[in-house]
Amino acid sequence: MLISTLRWRRHFAAALLLSAAIPLTACGQQRVAAGAPSASPSSSPSPSGSGASPYVEPGAHDGAPHYNENNANRRPREMSPANAKDAQREADRIEPVLKRLWKQGKWDPKSVRSAMLGLGYKEQRTGPKGEQLGGKLDVRSMEPRFEDDHYVTPEGARIGLHVHSDACVTAFVQKTNYQVQVNGPYMESGCFEPPFGH
Repeated sequence: MLISTLRWRRHFAAALLLSAAIPLTACGQQRVAAGAPSASPSSSPSPSGSGASPYVEPGAHDGAPHYNENNANRRPREMSPANAKDAQREADRIEPVLKRLWKQGKWDPKSVRSAMLGLGYKEQRTGPKGEQLGGKLDVRSMEPRFEDDHYVTPEGARIGLHVHSDACVTAFVQKTNYQVQVNGPYMESGCFEPPFGH
């Protein structure tokens, strides 16, 4: 009885391994659907020139699958037309001040913050738990960039102004140039575009 049970277990284990191995050997082979014309044994599928995925995601930057999902945090939310108009009005107030600072060679965050406060904006304040305590202006140094083999933080300042919950003015001033634009807030980083991950 013991010997027959051992033989049965061996045969069962061998059958299991064989049934698992058969589908694996078919990997990468072309399958022909029922009713479809069959290819002759000597013909082989022609290689694709691009090697791209057959799935192209609509509206994706390069058509890559899951591009929109993976980059959702890098797209600003929509602004209502009325709030976009309000944000543009504030951008028009900020632009000449940044132009003047740029011409004077003053692009450090302290000088830029002082000039923005001079326009009547209040600096954004948060409490110990991250709660908003008031103010709508956020002035920061430039985002670090990877150059050669290390990170460098360029001279300059970035500005984020919350005009409405769905409308921002974002701007920067640095040695080479300055820019002012309106956009909706980003999912995780407010008015500022989030840095690239990975």
